[in-house]
Amino acid sequence: MAKARISISLDQDQAERIREHAARAGMDVSAYLVHAATRQMAESDAIEEQFAEVDALIARAEQAADGLPADRDGEPAAELTEQERREVEEALGLVHGRDRKGRPPGHAA
Repeated sequence: MAKARISISLDQDQAERIREHAARAGMDVSAYLVHAATRQMAESDAIEEQFAEVDALIARAEQAADGLPADRDGEPAAELTEQERREVEEALGLVHGRDRKGRPPGHAA
């Protein structure tokens, strides 16, 4: 696999701390930085995957809300339909850590 070179600029103190941590890990600075960046990317990907369903639900709700009429004169909003109630309950379940079937995270099927 071809290697690519990336140049970064650091404060002297940051550079020294990185060198020290790399040495303690038994790695050269390049390997240490690649390992740290790869670990951070995997963590970010896992977080995005974990919240993808919630993010999609929020996006759908925002899209649906765009089509609603503006609240006028402080009139109370119309009652929710049964479908809207289910969607709200589903969203709250996701926020509180339950899947679409009401199971907590990690629950065996």
